[in-house]
Amino acid sequence: MAQQEARQRRPSIHDVASHAGVSAATVSKVLAGVTTVKPENAQRVFDAVERLGYRVDPLASDMRRAKRRIIGAIMPEFESEFFGSMVTELEGLAEQRGYTLVAASSRESEAREKEILARMHDWRVAGVVLAPVRNEHGPAAAFMKAHGMTGVLIDRVLSDDAFDTVSADSFAASAEVARMLIGNGHSHILVIGLAEQAATVRARLEGFRSQALALNPSVRIDVITSEVSVAPLRSSLRDYFGRGERPTAVYSLLLKGTLVALSEFRRRGWHCPDDISLVGFDDAEWMQVTWPAIAAVVQPVRQIASEAMNLLFRRVEGDAGPPTARLEPCQVLMRESVGSPGSGPHSGGGDRQQPPLS
Repeated sequence: MAQQEARQRRPSIHDVASHAGVSAATVSKVLAGVTTVKPENAQRVFDAVERLGYRVDPLASDMRRAKRRIIGAIMPEFESEFFGSMVTELEGLAEQRGYTLVAASSRESEAREKEILARMHDWRVAGVVLAPVRNEHGPAAAFMKAHGMTGVLIDRVLSDDAFDTVSADSFAASAEVARMLIGNGHSHILVIGLAEQAATVRARLEGFRSQALALNPSVRIDVITSEVSVAPLRSSLRDYFGRGERPTAVYSLLLKGTLVALSEFRRRGWHCPDDISLVGFDDAEWMQVTWPAIAAVVQPVRQIASEAMNLLFRRVEGDAGPPTARLEPCQVLMRESVGSPGSGPHSGGGDRQQPPLS
């Protein structure tokens, strides 16, 4: 009976210490990532942990520290591949450091964003990765500053005086899209998007507009945006085409907008690139497997997540240096949805080459 109870009892840190032939304090240091422990002792601890199946008791260990080994992540939504993949990357990086990631969606609501952040503050999370609904000046970032929370802002941000920021270089990516479309001869282009107050949306629009006008001062750029919801965007796009407007290309500043545009094309019987060209910011599997495949700006999810976690843990470990703003380069993939205007209905558009990158 005693042997059965011993097998059922959860191994303790003292069991690990006994098996490894070191003190419990040494085991604690090794599991906390302290590098001053002798390598041979650290290896014995790791061997004992694996042999016994030992797991750190998060409640017991958290009671001894001011903050828990939990990282919070707040995304605007989980439906898109970008934010879904971001959470997956952040989770893996947190677990590599012995932390648990708790993720929540603000559902594009600043009020909910602040409410979730308040809960995470109550949970004493070690740090937060926040992708704000609009930008770095919203109520959530203000709450973090007011309560001295450790955090990193990602995606819809440019720079901040209190927090490190990491985002895709939307301006440069959109400028590359402009070079691609102007290089293919487009002189009337429609840009569509949501929430123009978001920092990244502004950067994408300005990057495209400034480069397009620099290459062709007479280019006509129409812009349709709506706040948060896709339904008004769909309605506005339908009305725009219903008035007889016929741009030769559409650039969508977000993934949902790309799908809205493509749906409207098909409703009208238009084909890419014979009747109209299409480029979307953000890539998705459906854009690659549909025909024609949709040209896309691919955001560096893994690089953003990795840089954000490196900066966050640097702050968790006590770095009090000035905040940094990181921009990660995107990749523009030209696919079959882009051609030259005036190639004729259903002509196939001929061979097309991407203009050289600069």
